[in-house]
Amino acid sequence: MGNTHTGSDRQELHALVDHVRESDIASAQEYLRTLIDPFELALLMAEPDDEPLTDHEREALAEAERRRQRGERPLTHEEVLRELGFTESDLR
Repeated sequence: MGNTHTGSDRQELHALVDHVRESDIASAQEYLRTLIDPFELALLMAEPDDEPLTDHEREALAEAERRRQRGERPLTHEEVLRELGFTESDLR
């Protein structure tokens, strides 16, 4: 997503939204949702993940943080798939 608008453009948009009449809020929401990428909108509207992390997930996050602190690059998508025993074609 290329963003060529200035901070002042966004500030103006926020100010406009803040001044939408109460009776027009639903219409404004509906219109703004049409302007957002459907995937991004789904992420915005998704319920937060409130399940506790498993021990495996905590260890994976800790290992990623250790890699970051050592200055190592993040794993590529292909490397993650290989570690899990999958290939790109398995995802199709």
